[in-house]
Amino acid sequence: MYKTIFVRRGQLIVLAAGICAIAFMTVLWERSQAVPADAMPVSERVIHMVTGEFKTITKDGEELEAYRWDPGTVFVNKGENVKLVLLGVNGENHPFVIEGLNIQGSVTKGKETIVNFHASKEGIFRIICLAHPDASNNGPMIGYIVVD
Repeated sequence: MYKTIFVRRGQLIVLAAGICAIAFMTVLWERSQAVPADAMPVSERVIHMVTGEFKTITKDGEELEAYRWDPGTVFVNKGENVKLVLLGVNGENHPFVIEGLNIQGSVTKGKETIVNFHASKEGIFRIICLAHPDASNNGPMIGYIVVD
């Protein structure tokens, strides 16, 4: 035998309001449990750097130029896998080393050089252009990779 259940309109409205309230509270609770963006797992962190050049002419008519990495300092977290993308914008060729990471390479104007490494130890690692290591060679063209 079947039983017939009668639901009044008021009861249906209360039931719908209850379901909406539960759904709303669930959304609010989930938002309060959000994970900060820097805590999200990342399989590979991509960092872009470019070669830059500054030029000027002194009052005596002497041309001065200096090369640099831009940005000059990048920060990564210990344990991250890093993909460093170096784009040659100014200067024909920039052979470089990254001290302490046993990495060397070269950046050519108009091309990207990609360097992959695992930031396994904390420290400050210098990326040094061997063509522009000091002021007598239009430098120093030195950037910093800070691993925290």
